[in-house]
Amino acid sequence: MKRLFNWLLLVGVALAAVAPSAWAQAPMVAVMEIKGAINPMVARYVDRGLRDAAVQKADAVVIQLDTPGGLDTAMREIIQDMIGSPVPVIVYVSPQGGRAASAGAFITLAAHVAAMAPNTAIGAAHPVAGGGEEITGPMADKVTNDAAAYIKGLAKERGRNAEWAEKAVRQSVSATAAEAKRMGVIDLVASDLDTLLDQVHGRKIKLSNRTVTLETRGATTLPLGMTTLERFLYTISDPSIAFILLNLGMLGIFFELSNPGAIFPGILGGICLLLAFFSLGMLPVNYVGVALIILAFIMFVLEIFVASAGALAIGGLIALVFGASMLIDPSTPGIAISLPVILTVTLSTAGMMAGAMVMAIRARRRKVTTGREELIGAIAEVRTPLDPKGYVFLEGELWSAVSRGGRVEPFYHVRVVAVDGLTLTVEPLPQLSQESP
Repeated sequence: MKRLFNWLLLVGVALAAVAPSAWAQAPMVAVMEIKGAINPMVARYVDRGLRDAAVQKADAVVIQLDTPGGLDTAMREIIQDMIGSPVPVIVYVSPQGGRAASAGAFITLAAHVAAMAPNTAIGAAHPVAGGGEEITGPMADKVTNDAAAYIKGLAKERGRNAEWAEKAVRQSVSATAAEAKRMGVIDLVASDLDTLLDQVHGRKIKLSNRTVTLETRGATTLPLGMTTLERFLYTISDPSIAFILLNLGMLGIFFELSNPGAIFPGILGGICLLLAFFSLGMLPVNYVGVALIILAFIMFVLEIFVASAGALAIGGLIALVFGASMLIDPSTPGIAISLPVILTVTLSTAGMMAGAMVMAIRARRRKVTTGREELIGAIAEVRTPLDPKGYVFLEGELWSAVSRGGRVEPFYHVRVVAVDGLTLTVEPLPQLSQESP
């Protein structure tokens, strides 16, 4: 019995010795993806993803990045979240053929580990205006100097090539993955995610309050993609889509006002307007552009009710084009409404306005078929002598009538020329008269 007890004790000690390594939690890496322009919705997504990764106790977060750039404010929010993250952040420019341009270069250089897939590019971070054109005047120096100082500080903090980083801003230089690795712009080149996790294993990372060693080899991955709502809101926060939604909303309200009781155009227009306002709230909006677009639709409405020979409609189209061109603040790099969208929306709106005006004109010219106005021109039969007053029979009813052409005998026919309350003014029609049977 004693020997059995000693044997069990020995087994227990052995299991206790190996338990920490046997039962230790396998390393886990959260994976996020940014594909497209950097805007406030992307910033919200990154903020939420980094917090979720911390709650899940992930060993690291990989942000797979492929972007042409975006908003400066959103970029800075993302970088602030990365710098303050309790979980190491690895920015991986991928897939092959992807890029980290403009704002993407800043985000890559700010990461704890910067990596790129083969056949990707980084750089071209010189600030440009909304339509892609060069910023000129005093604003150019101000924006460029601020961006250069910011990217240099990020590069130095991470021990990367600050001189190249400054050139990426001032001279718009770019580099391939291999060139960036050789110049010390990034830390490594990896062909895929598994290779990346294997290469960064064992690296010491300095966080804001501590230093950690990456344990990523053979790690399980935890996808942290955008939710359905986040992806939808990200899609509509595109400036071109915001402009389309704003126009659809205005058109819906316009058709509801033109055809009271239609209901559906009003509901659809209201929904589109609310989505447009949300989208514009995500963008650097020039409110003069919004005012011009609203003015355009006011002119369209007035064209239907005011005989301007098309002058109001033409003015509305001009205001619409200028409003679309000015809708996005031109000092914001990489964000603009494309010219084809502006032309397509303007021409479509012009066509719909033309159709609405044609229908309105036809409605004006159409003979009234309801109400007292429809009695004008109607043929009535005299029932008592009109001398000049009497009664006539019209549409199954007896009406008090006054003859404009002298006495009219019963059973003769008369034409209604005016209506005054319940009294008709009539004139005789000899050619349609008939004798009493």
